[in-house]
Amino acid sequence: MTTEDTTSIIPSKHRSSALRMGPRKKRNSTSDPLISHGRHFGRTVFALCNYPSLLTNGILRLEQMEEIPLEDFSADERREHRVFEQLLDSYPGLLERLKNGSEEEILHVGELIGKGAAGARGDDTKTLKSAVLDWISPKGDVIQPHLHRNSKIDRGFNHELTGSFCPAGMDWNDPETKENLRSGEMLVCGDQWPIFLYAQYIYDPDDPWCGLLRSRLLVCAYKHVFTSPSSVEKEPKATQSRNACLHGMTCVTIASISYIATQVRFALSSSSVFSRTNTTTDSETFYHSLLDLLEDPEECQEVNELLTWWNRQVFPTLSAAKRPVSTNSALSKIRQKHFAVNRSPNLDIVSS
Repeated sequence: MTTEDTTSIIPSKHRSSALRMGPRKKRNSTSDPLISHGRHFGRTVFALCNYPSLLTNGILRLEQMEEIPLEDFSADERREHRVFEQLLDSYPGLLERLKNGSEEEILHVGELIGKGAAGARGDDTKTLKSAVLDWISPKGDVIQPHLHRNSKIDRGFNHELTGSFCPAGMDWNDPETKENLRSGEMLVCGDQWPIFLYAQYIYDPDDPWCGLLRSRLLVCAYKHVFTSPSSVEKEPKATQSRNACLHGMTCVTIASISYIATQVRFALSSSSVFSRTNTTTDSETFYHSLLDLLEDPEECQEVNELLTWWNRQVFPTLSAAKRPVSTNSALSKIRQKHFAVNRSPNLDIVSS
């Protein structure tokens, strides 16, 4: 049976993707472990998600997958199901709770997770709004004209410094470009990545991977959120702390890099309220475009190198433990000897 044939038996009642829907706002809930879990899950696995729909769609899809392979679903549905499975794997007993619960219970669980994710996003937006100014300030100098910490109206293209973080490939020093960006005549889409994503804020159009997502600004923001504000300017004494420690986080994730980049981009903008549907900041498109690149199997070599680099910045002790053993070191010689000893009996059996 061809893909075209199998896709036709997928129910025609099409569900909206939970990954492209806003949070479901409903009743307030008392403190629950799912709220804390939602805070970390939103930061590290998927940030902009309608969790009640994610759970509802996921349970229905599990039933459909008894007859239809996952490969026959759309790309958006496959990504949504991967997020759903990651959520199940990260919270023991959740699948049984969902299968045995009523529709109202499933929605309630989703609301709790969504409440945690939205709360974390709101907290990070608030703290990064002020902190980001410290990281972009010229060394030994102050920002001129002054940028307010509690107001963003003068940020974005309204200020020389934050405006200079315009999309890579654009020339902020060009008067016409600057005026068009400030007036709104030139709209910036979410997939036009800002120059601050690049190391030293240098973009090479002939090698767009060079330095991508390796800027000091992103590392500062990541440490601020995941390891503690005090770890930004100095080496952390412990390999884990704050949010990373609370959730047993020992390595950087693709989604967490995309999340931090989205938060920093918003902090530098003039928009006052974070909204996934805001056409000015276009945060949802920006977040998805980064995930699309980083989850692309054809980019796996560059992504693996990127993750290795990030782990050395954020979890230096843990990443050092995972590095390959140095050639000709004493440890390397010991392991080679053990390998030779363990291998020799097998050779004797084969030769006999």
